[in-house]
Amino acid sequence: MKDLTQSKQGASIEKLIHLALPVRLTHTVNGGRGELEMACTYDIRPKGARLLSFRDVKVGDLVTVERGRSKSVCQVVWTADRRSPLRGQFTVECMEGGRIPWEDELRQMEEQYLPVCSEAALKSFGKRLRTNDQNRRRSPRFEVEGDADVTAIGGRSRQPGRLEQISENGCRINVGDLLTPGTGLRMVLNIYDVSVALKGNVKYAAENRSMGVEFREIRQGDRPLLDYVLTQLKKPRRDEFAGIEVITEPLAAMAG
Repeated sequence: MKDLTQSKQGASIEKLIHLALPVRLTHTVNGGRGELEMACTYDIRPKGARLLSFRDVKVGDLVTVERGRSKSVCQVVWTADRRSPLRGQFTVECMEGGRIPWEDELRQMEEQYLPVCSEAALKSFGKRLRTNDQNRRRSPRFEVEGDADVTAIGGRSRQPGRLEQISENGCRINVGDLLTPGTGLRMVLNIYDVSVALKGNVKYAAENRSMGVEFREIRQGDRPLLDYVLTQLKKPRRDEFAGIEVITEPLAAMAG
């Protein structure tokens, strides 16, 4: 299945804005134009958008997306699991030749980030630490395979990495060039059919080129996507999630 927000070939750090815009959809049915449907975007990016439809759409379907006088033929590249909270959502990529319907909005807006944990959640965690020294971890972490694009804040270049573990508050990434502890970074994690953008700090670096990262901020609108991933990882192992294992033993160096 293709990645939710982009392909894994290097487009994962393109600007993405979480913005609700009304659009008109025309589904292609048996090579012809179907009925018009009013829809709304969840997020927009230079080459596509995530949308919600009450119709049954499949990967590979073609839809015409219109906003104002702009029109673009797009292809469906991802659809949400019908059994998940994201049901009905799907992602399209605009095909060559058409004007991007949300081009003006992308030019005017910038990405925004929010704290991963609210102040109330942090206070609650601190209280639990004081009353239960046996369980200092805020959330379980999971062995997982995924891609990561990592950029040091203030740096000019990014490097690809491999996601090895993840929790609600941190992750472990294997990269070619380790960053020193304390370095702030921006990362896009590609896990199964979801991509999540976060900012954080390097907590430790190991000799095997792995580094632990503590999450600080998450891109506005990405919190439901991170929750979706964690929910999938908490489920009993299935064939499609072969190789996932919950880590329960203490590891003080691991962020989160």
